[in-house]
Amino acid sequence: MKSIKYVFLSTLCLLFLASCSNGDDTDVDDEKPSISLAGGFPQSCTELKRGETYIFKANVSDNVGLSAYSLDLHHNFDHHTHDDQGSKCELSAKKTPDNPLIFMENYTLEPGKTSYEITIELTIPQDVDTGDYHCAYSVTDVTGWQGRTSVDVKIVE
Repeated sequence: MKSIKYVFLSTLCLLFLASCSNGDDTDVDDEKPSISLAGGFPQSCTELKRGETYIFKANVSDNVGLSAYSLDLHHNFDHHTHDDQGSKCELSAKKTPDNPLIFMENYTLEPGKTSYEITIELTIPQDVDTGDYHCAYSVTDVTGWQGRTSVDVKIVE
């Protein structure tokens, strides 16, 4: 009985040791992708006119590879903030939304890209609420890391 126990424990120990690796054969991506709005659109405090068409632009990059990106444009009538938000603008009075613009779209990138210029054409509908909004960009790399940034914008008449 003792020898069966000894063989079982020895086998279990060998399996445990064989399953371990020294880590030299695997590169770990520990960098999240970056987003730059330098030369992009919109910049903080930009006013967007109802009925006008704009090209939203940002440059994204990653050390391993990019996978997807998104654009999220939503109202800020309640004056909430985001942890990734750049400079803040002067806000209008808080209000209850009636017909706010809510634009959220995800886009997939072709494999192998480590940099990309996001360009999204968007027309601001004529009938949406004017006021304070957030424009948020997000990018995900091939290993699942995500980078985000957002800016305050205003929709005006």
